[in-house]
Amino acid sequence: MITSKELREKWIKFYEERGHVNIGAVSLIGDGTTGVMFNVAGMQPLMPYLLGKKHPSGSTRLCNVQGCVRTVDIDSVGDATHFTFFEMMGNWSLGDYFKKEKTRWSFELLTEVFGFEKEKICSTVFEGNAQVPRDNETAELLKGLGIKEENIFYLDKSNNWWELEGTVGTPCGPDNEWFYPRHDNPCSPTCDINCDCGRYVEIGNDVYMQYKKLEGGKYTELENKNVDTGFGLDRLLLFLNNLDDGYKTDLFIDSINLLQEVSGKDYETDEVARKAMRIIADHTRTSVMLIGDRNGIVPSNTGAGYILRRLMRRAIRYCKNLNVDATVILEVAKIFIEKIYNDAYPLLVEKEGYILDEILKEINKFEATLASGMKEFDKCIIGMERKNAFMAQKDPNYIPETVISGKQAFRLYDTFGFPLELTKELAEEKGLTVDEVGFNDAFKEHQEKSKAQAVSAKGGLTEQTEITTNYHTATHIMLAGLRKMFGTSTEQKGSNITEERLRFDFNLDHKMTAEELKELEDFVNDVIERKIDVVKTEEPYNKAVSEGAYGVFTAESDDQIVSIYTIDGVDKQICGGPHAKNTGDLGKFIIKKEESSSSGVRRIKAVLR
Repeated sequence: MITSKELREKWIKFYEERGHVNIGAVSLIGDGTTGVMFNVAGMQPLMPYLLGKKHPSGSTRLCNVQGCVRTVDIDSVGDATHFTFFEMMGNWSLGDYFKKEKTRWSFELLTEVFGFEKEKICSTVFEGNAQVPRDNETAELLKGLGIKEENIFYLDKSNNWWELEGTVGTPCGPDNEWFYPRHDNPCSPTCDINCDCGRYVEIGNDVYMQYKKLEGGKYTELENKNVDTGFGLDRLLLFLNNLDDGYKTDLFIDSINLLQEVSGKDYETDEVARKAMRIIADHTRTSVMLIGDRNGIVPSNTGAGYILRRLMRRAIRYCKNLNVDATVILEVAKIFIEKIYNDAYPLLVEKEGYILDEILKEINKFEATLASGMKEFDKCIIGMERKNAFMAQKDPNYIPETVISGKQAFRLYDTFGFPLELTKELAEEKGLTVDEVGFNDAFKEHQEKSKAQAVSAKGGLTEQTEITTNYHTATHIMLAGLRKMFGTSTEQKGSNITEERLRFDFNLDHKMTAEELKELEDFVNDVIERKIDVVKTEEPYNKAVSEGAYGVFTAESDDQIVSIYTIDGVDKQICGGPHAKNTGDLGKFIIKKEESSSSGVRRIKAVLR
């Protein structure tokens, strides 16, 4: 059995032997420049260098193993293959080698290092279209390596092409994806990589950035071409160990065994317990990684902290499904910190005490909410069951109610802090559904009655004028700069704006140095000088958050429509206040004072000239 540590080592060693520099992993938390909340792909942090910037290492050959977090399919976690945290093994050529070397090295890695049979390896290449020809070069190279012609498939742009959507002048190109069969039993004579029976698994892919995208959907060849390779560690580990359950690899098996031991439930035979164990293990791992990250975050009601809170609270609730105390999560966390990731992520070990403290805080907070909320939920169910039983006695043709009313779901949310998705999960376990339309109606009614957030929605403005609007926009840019300097756990703690100045409070554990103040001032003025449009969009809160938006805002429901103001490449905030149309409208930003506001909170006063 190959372990995750051995797999990481084999990957890095293979590419280091071929002249690559191991650049290590960057923070899981987006720095505000990529437009996403978390790093969701191994290549994402490399984008500036793939676009032409020289890498700090000085090398044109790079490799690493990069942690990633994707939370768009949280509800799918609980099956055998979905994870919210995973690792991507990558290597890159920045205008150095190209298709000939890369196809050979990927083939050597699969056959000579990992023992794949070349006769079974399948590959897909770009079939071409009216703008770009078929990638025959890659296909011929694959054949030359010994891959059977019938195992090479030509697929369209949706499958074998990479580019940044909506951009012009950026690198793009075809990719070459590698597939391998799980077993030798085809479901039919035509079973191949296009079959949905699950026999073939994608192992990884090599992207060849050989074109530049032009206006009008046209492309031209690049002089300096790049290679971007991505192989999923978790997926490859599963495959190399001939497993079909990702929670049986060494990454999870100790956590699963612990949960079996404390619950007395069997992972193999108890389907309900198996799902709960997977969710607890996955969400705990991701929580450990996010809290223990170099730009670590903590649970909150906004931004990335909201996603973390949702993960942690889902894990806590599933402890109840196992009938175990939620503090077992601390023991699961210790396994990941002390045994699984102690070598690859040594910062976790350094921050162990802090990570466990934050997890325990959230357990204590949510258990109080959960206990009272569950009692109310149970009352709803008991009331529904009694009504159904009573009505069935009166009318043999009576159709039992199976929908929790929107008002009941809103009461669980408004009074007991149950997010709608939690009520839906609980209802589904009882074979019931929730009236989401009714929930939204109740929510809107609540909004109309409540004006409590009217002042904060203006973004701290005492009055709305062109000058105060510019100041408010400047606070957005300044907060983006603070988050870049001190991490994305930096949040607005207060704001007050007049026509004479802005005052902005934020969390920080030290007095800012003169150098830090200069760096922040320069950051804001650089954004102003670049004259970037401030673009307003509207979309559901949960979608905005998943796409990297943040802000001092607590949504009444996940699907509440919110306003997002984006300064491209700089900031993406949920906000109700007025904003300038372009950063160039602001003038020069000058910090006048930095001081303490309260314990752990600093205050900046600044002006625009």
